[in-house]
Amino acid sequence: MKTPPMMHSRSVTPPRNPISNYFDIDLAPCRPRLYTARMTHIAQLAPAQPSLTDQLAAFCKATGDALRLDILRALRNDSFGVLELAQIFAMRQSGMSHHLKVLANAGLVSTRREGNSIFYRRSLPDTTSHWSQLHETLLCGLDVLPLGAELQQAIAVIHSQRAEMSRQFFARFADGTPAQQDLIAHFGLYREPLTGLMDGLRLPARQLAIEIGPGEGGFLPDLAARFERVIGLDNAPSMLERARQQCTDAGLDNVQCLLADALDPQCPVQPADCVVSNMVLHHMPAPAEAMKRFTRLLKPGGSLILTELCSHDQSWVRDTCGDLWLGFDQVDLSRWASDAGLMPGASLYIGLRNGFQIQVQQYFTPEPITAI
Repeated sequence: MKTPPMMHSRSVTPPRNPISNYFDIDLAPCRPRLYTARMTHIAQLAPAQPSLTDQLAAFCKATGDALRLDILRALRNDSFGVLELAQIFAMRQSGMSHHLKVLANAGLVSTRREGNSIFYRRSLPDTTSHWSQLHETLLCGLDVLPLGAELQQAIAVIHSQRAEMSRQFFARFADGTPAQQDLIAHFGLYREPLTGLMDGLRLPARQLAIEIGPGEGGFLPDLAARFERVIGLDNAPSMLERARQQCTDAGLDNVQCLLADALDPQCPVQPADCVVSNMVLHHMPAPAEAMKRFTRLLKPGGSLILTELCSHDQSWVRDTCGDLWLGFDQVDLSRWASDAGLMPGASLYIGLRNGFQIQVQQYFTPEPITAI
């Protein structure tokens, strides 16, 4: 039998990849990690920031459409979801989403998450931007234009739908405030800081105080001890009856519980030295407009005191407590107050063990300047 010839081993150099030959890059299998690292580094490079001319082009594109300008006008004192805006302007959701994306790319609108919902609002001019003056001029020019009757009516329908949701919720608890509200912020947790702030206020007088939405009337005795007259305004008859009973039990003869809507321009009350709203604004369909109506109830030099939740992400309060808004940012409250003609005053914050935070904000109307 013949022995097969012995095979001699020899090293074989793998052919170079033609891409390697062209670009002079070594793609041999022995160096895959280095190549991957290089490509990952390139992929992670930050995208180039838009130039000033790119920013101006996006601004001009966004503002070169009459519908988008009307969207900015509608967002002046309110924030809306995309479905609400689609309803206001009678168009498909996809079309509205496109317009909002164009406005957002230009920095003209921003978003705020409310639980599972996203609301759009107007962006304030960025003072660090080269085009901030242009942005401010645009908004000022739009704001002097009156809203058409059709657009006002469409916005009013959305506000009415929001208000109806709140009314339906509280109608289920005709015997009083839902117990679940205490899970967030019981009145006793902020009563003392609130009265302390109020005692330090400089008011035109202490003749009349108005509490909007007094609930079961827990704060009315504190107001009655500090003012000659107190009016509690509520548009819910069952809640107002409980407030009346609270005043009767406490023997208060200087408190009037009035069934009326504080948002009604014809609200039958005289201007007050102080208006108080405790945990009410987040139930209002249009908070910015509500602050304007509250301001009309004040004397010159009078104070508006708001006790509210700070912005949070606990969406369960919508169904459990009937909240329309998940608290408020202090910046938004200050902007709405300024639009209403109010000046900023004292403020304090109270952290709660359940993770919520309460803010107490005081604003005041400027006193008239007397001639010397």
